[in-house]
Amino acid sequence: MTRRRVVGVDFSGARHAGDHIWIAAGTQQAGRLTLERCEPARELPGGARDRETALAALRGFLASERRAAAGLDFPFSLPRSLIEETEWRDFLRAFPARYPDPEALRTDCRRAAGGREFKRCTDVEAKVPFSAYNLRLYRQTHAGIRSVLLPLVESGAARVIPMQAPATGKVLLAETCPASLLKRLGLYGSYKGRGAALRDSRIKLLNALITKGLLNRPDRSLRDRIVENRGGDALDAVLAAVAAANLPRLRRAARQPVERIEGLIYF
Repeated sequence: MTRRRVVGVDFSGARHAGDHIWIAAGTQQAGRLTLERCEPARELPGGARDRETALAALRGFLASERRAAAGLDFPFSLPRSLIEETEWRDFLRAFPARYPDPEALRTDCRRAAGGREFKRCTDVEAKVPFSAYNLRLYRQTHAGIRSVLLPLVESGAARVIPMQAPATGKVLLAETCPASLLKRLGLYGSYKGRGAALRDSRIKLLNALITKGLLNRPDRSLRDRIVENRGGDALDAVLAAVAAANLPRLRRAARQPVERIEGLIYF
């Protein structure tokens, strides 16, 4: 049975993104993930705590994973009514000039939407809590599209589904959402934060993924690192990797035309 490299990224656009972006990587066989590493972006080669250095290290890591499918948990696009272009790649190329900083993204989207927070079709389907330009998400959306997707796609290092077809020798990027995956699996609940109860929730969630046949039991050092990460970023990276491990089952053709420009959450 074929094994494939998989990566999961819990993303952040925060000032010290190197502390909050976590990467889980391993191999998948028949949808089951064997975890090999789980670490913050500051520990990647060339990584650091500050956002730009961390993002550069993440790009380098993803570009090097040429045979991998990678799940990343930030919006890959905006609602169709807020996009002027007819093709997603044109939207991607125009993004930095149109939205030079995160504040411009939030302000311009809210103005165009009459102060409302529109969701994409896939946001509604996946039951995500926030719009791509919500106060809690807009910095993440901006950093992800501008500093991850755009350079990787334009350099030819990556392909992004469902907007682009996969290609041999290029990392395949898919939008994921840990909360949506947990809802689908019937595992949704609180697990982020300090205290014994939330730590126990992280242990139970990890064990549930093993019981459901989605994850092989990680070694003790990896397990402890995931469980002891109080913010839940490490566990969210594992969940993104679980989604990436199941892409052969989850992937489907985009419903024309909206998903080819709004994107699709794989969960």
